[in-house]
Amino acid sequence: MNEERWPGEERLVGTREEELGPEVPADEVELGPGEEELAEPDGRPQSEPVLQAEAEPAPPEEQLEEEGDDAEAERDDDTPPPDEAPAEEGELPRLRTPGHAAGELSIPDGYGVLTGSSDRARRAVGVVVSRFNGQVTNRLLASALEELELAGVARQSVTVAQVPGAFELPLGAMALAKTRRFACIVALGCVIRGETPHFDFVAGEAASGLQLAALETGIPVTFGVLTLESADQADDRVGKGAEAVRTALEMADLFSQLRASATA
Repeated sequence: MNEERWPGEERLVGTREEELGPEVPADEVELGPGEEELAEPDGRPQSEPVLQAEAEPAPPEEQLEEEGDDAEAERDDDTPPPDEAPAEEGELPRLRTPGHAAGELSIPDGYGVLTGSSDRARRAVGVVVSRFNGQVTNRLLASALEELELAGVARQSVTVAQVPGAFELPLGAMALAKTRRFACIVALGCVIRGETPHFDFVAGEAASGLQLAALETGIPVTFGVLTLESADQADDRVGKGAEAVRTALEMADLFSQLRASATA
């Protein structure tokens, strides 16, 4: 069956053959020096599109990643990263162990000074103590009573009031202070932390309540309540009873001097 050609097709075919040249068989293609390595297994040289694909530049995203990798490699070779500190500078400073600041108060000459003394306070003292955690509060009470004797306070001048727990200490202190029979009040108790927030509520309310009792009555009320993480910590802190007594006597003597100076 003869193929029909449309008018002008012969002229276009001839022009295409002139541009491309005569077709040469694959086995007769001559390779130049160094082109054997680029030839395909069947002896034909690699097509031009493949070579162009290899020569095309990488996408912008890949170029940025390569540049970032090169910069990081140069930084690792030359200098350490800026956020890295030398070993000696990276160590945390040692914290001071908890404790009270030592030293005595110094007041310049020429000023009127009122200073209470725990040695001259031979007056009536009220002690309110909690029965809860009695193994600890008994030792606190013994420390407080011994300090009162050393200060010269007679036993008949001391009144001890027992309350169920530390939460009741403010009410007991308020009751003693309102009688106006005592120059100062010493509050003794112990709260030990447990598995619930009960510790925080009781200790906080005891502290604020005792302060309120002192502010409302004008009678010094001292805080001799131990707040412990465990009962073992009480051994080194039972002297808090004696400390609370010294503070109470000093404040009582200070108030006495203040009243005397106001009426003079």
